[in-house]
Parts: sequence; C-alpha cells; structure tokens
Amino acid sequence: MLALKESFPELSVLPLPEMRNLCLNSTLQELSLYDVQIESDRPGSDLTQAFEGNRLLPGVILTEQGQFLGMISRQRFLEYMSRPYGLELFLKRPLKSLYNLAHTDILILSSDTLIVKAAQRSLQRPSELLYEPIVVEMKPQTYKLLDVHQLLVIQSQIHELATKLLHEQSKTQMMQTEKMASLGRMVAGVAHEILNPVNFIAGNLEHLSIYSQNLMQLLAAYDEDVAERSASIADIKEEMDFDFLRKDFPQIINSMALGTERLTKIIGSLRNFSHMDEGTPKAVNIHECIDSTILILNNRLKHSIEVIKEYGDLPLVNCYSGQLSQVFMNLLSNAIDAIMDKAAVQPAKSASQAQFGTVAVQTRPWQPQIKIRTEVRTALRPEAQLSLQTEAKSQKYARWVAVLIADNGPGIPPEIQQRIFDTFFTTKPVGKGTGLGLAISHEIVTQKHQGQLNLRSQLGIGTEFEILLPLI
Repeated sequence: MLALKESFPELSVLPLPEMRNLCLNSTLQELSLYDVQIESDRPGSDLTQAFEGNRLLPGVILTEQGQFLGMISRQRFLEYMSRPYGLELFLKRPLKSLYNLAHTDILILSSDTLIVKAAQRSLQRPSELLYEPIVVEMKPQTYKLLDVHQLLVIQSQIHELATKLLHEQSKTQMMQTEKMASLGRMVAGVAHEILNPVNFIAGNLEHLSIYSQNLMQLLAAYDEDVAERSASIADIKEEMDFDFLRKDFPQIINSMALGTERLTKIIGSLRNFSHMDEGTPKAVNIHECIDSTILILNNRLKHSIEVIKEYGDLPLVNCYSGQLSQVFMNLLSNAIDAIMDKAAVQPAKSASQAQFGTVAVQTRPWQPQIKIRTEVRTALRPEAQLSLQTEAKSQKYARWVAVLIADNGPGIPPEIQQRIFDTFFTTKPVGKGTGLGLAISHEIVTQKHQGQLNLRSQLGIGTEFEILLPLI
C-alpha cells in the first residue's frame, strides 16, 4: 500500500449534503466519508503528516496486510503524542505499537444505517468516546470514516426537516378534517332540501295509484254499459294499445314508488354519513351504517363486484356514527380499487367471467382470549382458574364488536403493510390517492373509539381489515 504522504494532495473535505437531498430515510452512505487507510507497520511520522495535511481529518483506518485492524482517531493520536516522551516513543515505531496502547471500543455501522439511528447510537457511547469517529462498513472489508461533528450537524438538519414536515402534515390534516366537516354539513343541507320534494312525490304516488284504479274501473264500466262502440273510440283505443296500457299503468306507478323509496334511503344514507361533527357518541346500529355506505358506493359496484354480507347478532354500539361511516367508506373504497386494479391486469376472458371481484362484510361479537401464564395456571386449583377467568370476562372492554371487510384483490406486499397506516403514504398514482384515508381511519378507530384496526393480507389472495370496537 502506498504511504499516506503520497496521497495527501487528494485529501479534501467534501461539502455537506444539501438540505433538499436529505430526508428521514437518508443513510450514512449519502454522507461525505473519509477514505484514508494506512498499514500498521508504517511509522508514526506518516500519521503525523496525514493529520498535518488535512486539519479536518478525524482519523485513519488502520490495516494489517490489507485487512481491517482498527481505527486511530486524531484526538487519541494527539493525546499520546503530547505525553512525556510520546514523540520519541511513537514517531519512528510502527503504528501498531501505538494502536495497542491507544485503541478503544470502535463504533462500526453499516452504510445503510439511517442517519437518525446512527446519531442515536453515537450519543449513547460513554462521554470519553463521544467524539470518536465512526467506522462505516461500505461492504465486507471496505471501511470509511465518518466525522461525528458532521453527523450531528446533518442530524440537526433532518430534525428540522421532520419538524417542518410534521407541521405541514398537521396543517393538511386539519384542513382535511375541516373540509370533511364542511362537506358533511353541506351534504346534510342538500339531502334535507331534496328530501322535501321526494316526500311530496312519495305522498302523491299513493293517491295517483288510487285514482288510476278508479279510472280503470270507470272505463271498464263504460265498456260494459255501452252497447255500440263508435269507430273513433275504437281507433283511439287501438292506436294507444289500450289493453297494454291498462296492464302497464299500475306497474309504472309501482316502479315509481320503488324508485322514490330507494331515493329516500339514499338521502337517509347521505344524512347518516354527513354526521362528521357529533359532539358525543350515541348508540348506533352498526349494520345500518354499513348498509348506508354500501348504498352510496352502489354506482362503483355496478354488476362486476359482488358484496357478500354476513351480519351477526350485534347490540347497539356507542360510537360516532358519521366517523365510523367514513372508516367503512375508506375501507370499502380501497377494496373496490384493489379489485379493479387486479381486473385491469387480469381482464375477464369471457362474458361469464365479467363478475371478477368479491367484497365480503362480516360482523360478529368478539371477545379477547383469556390468557393465563403457564406457571400461574398450574399453580391454581380448577375452581380458582374458573374464578380468575370469570373476573377477567367481567372487566371493562371484555366484550367487543368485530367488523371484517375483505376482498379478493391482489393483496398487499409485506414491506408495504408496515407503512399502510402512515400519514401521506399511498401506492396509488398522483391524483388518485392522498395517503390520508387509512391514516384517518386508524385514528378514528384507535383514538376516537379506543378500538383496534388490524390488517391481514396475502399476495395473490386478498386483503382483510378487522375493526374491533369495545362495548362501553
């Protein structure tokens, strides 16, 4: 290996990474690292020249026959050089003799270590080692040095970025919450205005049905009493296909009544969904919330996605119905999107395969398993075990309600599952996803209702979200 003095002119201090290139996931390999090595059999004077040639060099990597031996820092080297007879002892002797006396515990980190994690590990060292350089392993038997001062400066910049990002996220979430609340109030007002004429139509349809029956009876009586029918009346009846009209008229009125009933249900669903600003939780039928949400999404389901509902016998749940409806909306919409994405990759081969997706919605009472440690279970008598289980069941939150929403979409990769509830994290293209739906849903379930939102997914099979709500 060449002596360091031959490579001194190449030693330079690289600029710190720019702020725009830093993020919370930045790693050590993105920093400016010192690639300075010297063989352990070189005299100490070579190391003196290295430190004099670069005043900011924090240390050097010490090798033995090309293999990593350790690290000598500038601080440790100068400390031993300043001791009595230090210059006479170490300047002309091999560096290995100095290393045997001066070496300390070395912090070695891989190049893919997060900068934030590296700063934390560095600050956890004893005070006498706090400013010792960090050895970064780029690959097996390839090492570089990181100046701790540079690491702490970069870490402070990342902290500033994180603070700014959290502020922006909080501001965005507040705007989203306010927008949803405003939208809810607007939808409630529009639904109320629509409901008035719908009720007017629904109320008059009943009278219209009675009137049509009376008219048909009157026409039938005329047909029976009038012996001779005029040719003009016969022509009119034939032109309008009177026999068909008499049969179809009641069916038209009936279909109008069914349409009005469906419109009333949709308006009711919109009003339920718009309750975003409830002040206190209320006892709610969870099944009605789910049905209202499915009714709103009916246009997206069309004929290609089947919704299978399997409802259990549930009591009323004390909750914020509008917020839970938002959770159901987000989860069902994601399930529909997943199925549609899978269908785009694997289109139906024939008309018989046009129905390519299934969304299953299941509800049931749920109770946590009562777990007793083995050493406790074996020490208790049977009656004592039964008493302990009975006491656990009677505790607060002993009874829960479970809502499961599953799809047969492509599934979620394991590496994404870890971040699925993170704010602003989305796998959807720009313009189709904000990364807020699942994050807000998780907050509503866990923070607002003290429940749990669990994810189970398998590639190629599908995804299931489990909502657990305590019965308070």
